[in-house]
Parts: sequence; C-alpha cells; structure tokens
Amino acid sequence: METTLRGVGVSHGVAIGQVRHMGTAVLEPPAKQIPAEEAEREQGRARKAVEAVAADLNARGNLAGGEAQAVLEAQALIAQDPELIADVDRRIAVGSTAERAVYDAFSHYRELLAGAGEYMAGRVADLDDVRNRIVARLLGVPMPGVPDSDEPYVLIARDLAPADTALLDPALVLGFVTEEGGPTSHSAILARALGVPAIVALPGAGELAEGTLVAVDGSTGEIFVDPSDDKRAELERAAAERKAALAASSGPGATSDGHKVPLLANVGGPADVPAAVEAGAEGVGLFRTEFLFLDDSAKAPSEEKQVEAYRKVLEAFPEGRVVVRVLDAGADKPLDFLTPADEPNPALGVRGLRSLLDHPEVLRTQLTALAKAVEGLPVYLEVMAPMVADRADAKAFADACRAAGLQAKFGAMVEIPSAALRARSILQEVEFLSLGTNDLAQYTFAADRQVGAVSRLQDPWQPALLDLVALSAEAAKAEGKSCGVCGEAASDPLLACVLTGLGVTSLSMGAASIPYVRATLAKYTLAQCERAAAAARAADSAEEARVAAQAVLSGE
Repeated sequence: METTLRGVGVSHGVAIGQVRHMGTAVLEPPAKQIPAEEAEREQGRARKAVEAVAADLNARGNLAGGEAQAVLEAQALIAQDPELIADVDRRIAVGSTAERAVYDAFSHYRELLAGAGEYMAGRVADLDDVRNRIVARLLGVPMPGVPDSDEPYVLIARDLAPADTALLDPALVLGFVTEEGGPTSHSAILARALGVPAIVALPGAGELAEGTLVAVDGSTGEIFVDPSDDKRAELERAAAERKAALAASSGPGATSDGHKVPLLANVGGPADVPAAVEAGAEGVGLFRTEFLFLDDSAKAPSEEKQVEAYRKVLEAFPEGRVVVRVLDAGADKPLDFLTPADEPNPALGVRGLRSLLDHPEVLRTQLTALAKAVEGLPVYLEVMAPMVADRADAKAFADACRAAGLQAKFGAMVEIPSAALRARSILQEVEFLSLGTNDLAQYTFAADRQVGAVSRLQDPWQPALLDLVALSAEAAKAEGKSCGVCGEAASDPLLACVLTGLGVTSLSMGAASIPYVRATLAKYTLAQCERAAAAARAADSAEEARVAAQAVLSGE
C-alpha cells in the first residue's frame, strides 16, 4: 500500500528504486587496560592510524575536487588536531588501548561542542566520521560505507559523512535519504553539486526495509513508499517534462517578459569552474575563498599562492561578474592562526569580518592578492565581507579595500538581521548587498543550520526570512544599488521566482541548480513573481508560503 513520508528536499530530481542501507560496523572498542610498558607502542599505533586516515581523506578530496575537497581537507585537519592527539596520548599513558583512547578522546570533544551552545553540533557528523575511520583502522574492521550493489538503488542512512557523499557514484546511487542533517549541511551542499536527488531530516527513514521500492522527490521532500503504477508514471512524466524544459532553456536568466535576473554560480575554487561554465552561469555570485586557507590551519597562504588561485577563477568569466567573499573563518571553520580558541559560543563571537579586522595583515594580503589577480583581465570583480553587522563594519571593510588599491566594487553580506534592518545605512558605505540566506535564517530563528531537529526553522520559505529579504532589496532599490542572493535559497526554482518578486537583482547557486532555475523563471512574468512573493509573505508558515506562491504561479 502506497504511503507518503516527508522530509526536507535539498537536491532536485526524482529517483525511483529499491532501498539500500548504509553499511554499519561495531566501532565502540572494549574498555580494557594495558601494561605500562605497552603504552609507547599503542601511542605509535594511534598516530599511524591518524596519519593514514588524514591521508585517505585528503586523497578522497583530491579525487572529488571543488567544494568537496575543501570539506574533506577540513576533516583531515580534525583528525590531526594536536589537542585531540595529546588527549589520546594521555589516555594511553594511563592504561587505555589506542582504539579506546581515540574513541574516548573524540567523545569528550563531542561533549564539549554540545556544551558550547550546540552551534558546533552541525559538525558532529564530521567528527564522528573521523573517529570511526581511525577506530576502524585500529580494530581492523571495515568502515561503515556505501553498500556494494550491481544495481542502482536509493541510499538510506542516519546521516552521510562528507567523505561518503563526495564520492557517491550517481550511476549507482539514484538518490539518498537521511534521518538527520539540514538543508545547509555538508551532505546537502555536496548532493546539489553532484546533481543527486536528496532528502534530509526524515525521522524514521532507517525503518524502511531493505529492498523496499521508493520514489524520492528531492524538490518537494516527499518519499512515496511502494508507489502505485499511476504515481510512478506521474513522477516519471514530471521528471521527463522537467528534463525537456531544461534542455530547451539557455541564455541569460530572465522572466518571460524579459526582466533580467542574472544567474550566477557558487564556487569553492578553480575545480568548480568547469561545471559552472557548462551550466551557463553568467558569472560567480559567491567565490568562497576558504579552500585556500584550509591547507594549513597554522598560517595563511602566501600572497603568490592566492594570486594564482584567484586568477584561475577570474579568467574563466571574461566580461562576466565574479563576486569574491573574503575569508569567512570562525565558528564551524576555525583556523589556528585566526580564530580564538576559548569562545563560549563561536557562532556569536569573533567570526568573519570580525576575525579579519582583528588580523588586518591577513585581510590586507588577501585584498592585495585580489588586486594583482584581476590586473589586465576584462572581468567585473566585486569583493564582499561576511558577517557585516552595521555601517561601521561596512566602512572598515571599504576602507581596507581602498587602502589595498583594489579596483572593484565593495559589498556586504546580509547574514545578520541587523544588517537587513539597517541595510540602507550600510549601503552608504558599500555598493551592493548579497544575502546569505543560510546564516540569515540561523540568526533570525536562533536555529543551528546543521541541526536536523530545528530544520523547519531553516526553511528559506519562512515568511519572517522573506520579510528580511524584502527589506534588503527595497533598501538597495532606494539607493540605486544591487541586492543578490547567494544562499541555498536561490537554488529552489519556485523560491527563485519569489525572490525575484521581492526585488532581488541576481541569484547565485550551485551549478547543478542553474538550469532548473533558468527554466522556471522563464515561465512567469515579473508581475506574477511579485504576486507570488506577496502571497508568500502573507502566510504564517513556510509550508503555507510555498503553497500560496505555487497557487499564484499556477493560476489557481
């Protein structure tokens, strides 16, 4: 009998196939004591396992490239964290085996994260995965992982670690569903980059029996268990129509009556550029520069290394627009040379622009590198600061850009509600705004963007979030300046129409989403988008907003 389950759709597309569950292994080692004379040998075993796991994660990152590489390199740094290794050594010295010491040290660190306001809880899946890989190597057992199968399937898991998501084979894994995670978790972002339909935050997904036939709609977040022939035909027909629309859609982003909405790509580095170009991106709306800084958390990359990396991206978009976000460190992206180690709540501490203003030499080097990278190139460079709270922040960033001799537009990201509420004031100092809807939702609703239990508050359809987007867009229009969206909200085709109706002037997303958004925008006039936006803002919940906007656009 057909039943329907609903989670949070995070990657477009329809997948129909049999359920296969993520493999598991017993990874909690027994607690037993070792003689003192064996401690040195056990410490050596632990260090070798740590280095092997770090090397494996880096190798996986090299294979995956792009954003996945940055994520996996960050995991490798977790494995090699000096404090964790020192804790492991201490535990072995008082009698623990290597595997038990690793297990207990990581568990202790896990508790510390939860005690820090749970902001870092979004990285617990990453931490657990690193721990499991080290312990599995020490125990000599297989790692939990993607199941072996000769036939394509739908993967079900409690959560997916980045190391697994990054190397999924789309020819075999038709789609995936997780019980935990959120719409902006690492796995969700990587799923969109891979173009694999995906649903997260679906409690009870693990109870689906192995081999059960399911249909997964990554756009709506629905799973149809044992779908009827009619339902399968309906979904397959919708998927075919969507595919045909994508194939027919090309050129710049615009509504059906010609209102231009540039469609840009979010990239993590040069490796992401080919997919963006192939998808027809009109430029880059968010160039995350963190990937360069993750190679060595102890020091910033040299100016020369930065120039080389930035130029590769800039060269790919002649006459196009490339928006670079300066280093956004802190919170879930700590760097030893930049981030305070003792903050009680890193999400509300020295993060983003605050870190850079505390370390002006790091900001100066990055801005100087960008100035050199753009020399002689016919590209429209724009540079923006993350986590801008007020006009003083915006002025400090603009002054630093000018001092570095940067010939570019300077902008501010709107990720803090104060920035949306005072957008017009901020625009006295900068030339554009870019809405980071992931963090803006997090700070608006006091809801960690990585915690599945509060994922409903991370839904970008929340009317309160749409109100803040509208405030920012209206302020930019009043000042004759631009206001784009570079958060994951832009990758939802229906929401892209609503954002356009709110007055947003450009949309930036993962390359895989660009064709979907382009095709959907081209179906509606600007006036229809504006009516859909008004209907969504008048709703009282995210689901009501989505339904109201859909009703307007479908003419109901």
